[in-house]
Amino acid sequence: MSQIIFLPHAEICPDGEVIEVESGTTILDAALANGIEIEHSCEKACACTTCHVIIQEGFDSLEESSENEDDMLDKAWGLAPESRLSCQAKVADQDLVVELPKYSINLAKENH
Repeated sequence: MSQIIFLPHAEICPDGEVIEVESGTTILDAALANGIEIEHSCEKACACTTCHVIIQEGFDSLEESSENEDDMLDKAWGLAPESRLSCQAKVADQDLVVELPKYSINLAKENH
């Protein structure tokens, strides 16, 4: 088992969170299972950027992103070299430190 350390985010997890996770679990699924409500407007289909996260530590332990994920990430707010879509990034055998960006691009939310 590995740990995901979520850095504090004012709205989603104000105090930060440390969770245990099994290899092969996506960052998004691990977060949701532990009450960390990362947006995922496309229901984990790699068709939006609302679940964008920045991997502060452990990035190299993740499988490489797909071309489709890279194309979606190009549209993400606050893109960084260590950005991933949490619905696609699966935990391997190394602990991760994950930053939740301050904003996401969520057209459905913005239009309401």
